[in-house]
Amino acid sequence: MSKKDGKASTKKNSQLVLRLDKDERDAFVELCKELDTSAAREIRRFIRGFMKENADS
Repeated sequence: MSKKDGKASTKKNSQLVLRLDKDERDAFVELCKELDTSAAREIRRFIRGFMKENADS
């Protein structure tokens, strides 16, 4: 725990580069905006869920 309020740091320190079709990427980003979220947040959510579902594989 590194913060004064007792919460662990959630600073991101790594990147994942993806190559996507521009139209697909733009549609995804736009949908995220419409749903009041970010593309990065949704991709992180997918990765965490995917890892959880497949942890015992």
